[in-house]
Amino acid sequence: MRMSVTDEALALAAAEGDGEAFAALLERRYHRLFGLCFRLTGSHAEAEDLTQDICSVLPAMLTGYRGEARLSTWLYRVAVNAAHDRRRRAAAHKKAGEGWGDWEVNRRAGDAETAERMDWLTGAMRALPVDLRDTLALLLGEEVTHAEAAEVLGVSEGTISWRVSQAKTRLRALQAKEDLP
Repeated sequence: MRMSVTDEALALAAAEGDGEAFAALLERRYHRLFGLCFRLTGSHAEAEDLTQDICSVLPAMLTGYRGEARLSTWLYRVAVNAAHDRRRRAAAHKKAGEGWGDWEVNRRAGDAETAERMDWLTGAMRALPVDLRDTLALLLGEEVTHAEAAEVLGVSEGTISWRVSQAKTRLRALQAKEDLP
């Protein structure tokens, strides 16, 4: 596939069964999709699982892609919905297995100071309500505008701005409480 082919064109071709188009699309979008999944889940292992789950159903889902929105916006909505589904299933499993214990896995990578700050931010984002966490996950690192985030999350741009403000306020409060620089 030539680089001049748009993601949208690749998606439409993949929806028609073009395996090369699907492979090219995954090559272009996988890393960003994984990054969003990591910010949505806060866990490397969960992000890998979620990204693989999305990729496994993506060929069938692409048949519903109409090309009316940018593919990245559509794909981010798919990821947010998949993360919500995963959270609901996890909550149901946790409730069913109460009393059996809790498991938590954290992995650090890269520079220790950067990893520590990223770990803090990831943990702090987990403490935010889901709507604020999802908004930040889209805006941090996905180069998504407030308008695009509003479209993905199905809310107004004003709501996105309010959520960002609320998230900043809560993160600052957590930072002050923990006496971090």
